[in-house]
Amino acid sequence: MSGSLWIGGQEGQEGQEGQDTLPFIPRQRTARPPGGDAVAELALRLEDVIAVAVHPDEIAALMESDGMTDAQIHAVYGHPDSFSLAEELYDRVARRYPAAPAPPPEPWHTHLGSCLLRGLVFALPGLAYVLGAPLLAGPPAEFGLPSGTLALLAGTVTGWVWNQSLSHRAHSWLSLADRPAAVRALRRGAPLGAALSALAAVAAAGPNDLDAAAFAAGQCCYLAAATTLLVLGRERPLFWALLPLTLGLVPPVGDAVGPLLLLGSLVAAVTLAVLALRGEAAGHGPRGAVSPPLAASVPYGLFGLGAGILVLYAALGDLFRHDSAGMVAGPSAVALTLSMGPAEWLLHRFRAESLAGLRGTSSARGFRGTVAATVSLCLLAYLLTLAALAEAGTRLWPDAPVLDATRLATLLLIGAVLWTGLLLQSFGAAPGAAVVCCAAALAQTLALILGAPPEAGLVVSGSAAALLAALVCVLLGRASAHRP
Repeated sequence: MSGSLWIGGQEGQEGQEGQDTLPFIPRQRTARPPGGDAVAELALRLEDVIAVAVHPDEIAALMESDGMTDAQIHAVYGHPDSFSLAEELYDRVARRYPAAPAPPPEPWHTHLGSCLLRGLVFALPGLAYVLGAPLLAGPPAEFGLPSGTLALLAGTVTGWVWNQSLSHRAHSWLSLADRPAAVRALRRGAPLGAALSALAAVAAAGPNDLDAAAFAAGQCCYLAAATTLLVLGRERPLFWALLPLTLGLVPPVGDAVGPLLLLGSLVAAVTLAVLALRGEAAGHGPRGAVSPPLAASVPYGLFGLGAGILVLYAALGDLFRHDSAGMVAGPSAVALTLSMGPAEWLLHRFRAESLAGLRGTSSARGFRGTVAATVSLCLLAYLLTLAALAEAGTRLWPDAPVLDATRLATLLLIGAVLWTGLLLQSFGAAPGAAVVCCAAALAQTLALILGAPPEAGLVVSGSAAALLAALVCVLLGRASAHRP
């Protein structure tokens, strides 16, 4: 309420000494009740204030703060002091407390459509492997794989590690409200990562695998461009750049212009990334912002390494069970990449539900139970989605291996490792997730080198999933882990 309750008075109004004064009308003048009841008039004028008061002393304090003395109150309203007048005002006006404030907007709200779009953006590059299969074909090298495929794997894994670290570095700057610094990190890191991963691909390629080396180098450049666009929130332009790859699913088109489709999508993605970086405003962020340490991004890169190798083993499992030597991807890898969209949405749902549980429980034990139930439901929803995608991919993929119990169980366990690892990473617990994923990737590599049966993958993935689930229960069962 603006202004003062009291204008002038016996002590401050010139030329009116000894005259009665009236309280200030803050908004609209109300008709005086019949009979000249000054208290009733005051109650009408101050109704909004009196109705929300929880004690008469609040009304008395308001009148005293506006300079109403006991002498003035006695002369105008017939009460000995402000407390007596406040009690009568409090009794005359019914309580009308304000409505409870609306709950704050959910900080982890996200639209399912945007997450599904990101899932498509993650999966569409898989069509490049189909179009690039002739470029990767070659004589078998290590582990029965064509040497061109080894070049692709070397470049892809190197790019995953670098770009995962770069993405965390840029997001760290964004979390400090320093977008210019994030843009500078992308401008420096993306080209360097593309160059390093391309060199790794060329080094792994054989002397007669120039086509495979070129394809792998292009894939490395795409990963750098896609990382830049995704960090800057440009998923939709990237989707349109990749959409022409779907034309390769039509056999005559794919056979005739497959390399042109690959080159066109690559040029479009790189151009969009360059334009996005140039279009960002230059300058400096908030003063006093502390630069996030570079070492903090290393665990995220290691997690990308371990998770990427596990996804590759899911794809290699399809290769080793397949009769076609030209197959460079499989429904398992496509299902995992497509499932990343729903996985991201479920991560946001867990964050939102855990915050709701934090507000709705009054004991640490109850909160732990809420977190355990929420994690279980979100993980179950993700695994059901992954199983549906794997089944659909197996039915639609030409001559795909049968989705038997071993293959499905291995795929679901790898999916559980990825989702729980991403969950821990979203809470800043990347070191634990990175250690478990890298250990699982190392165990899978040793099993492949030693020629272990496919069931060994079940043991490795199951152990990693159990360890990550235990970390989730221990770390996220604490209320302090869910602070904004």
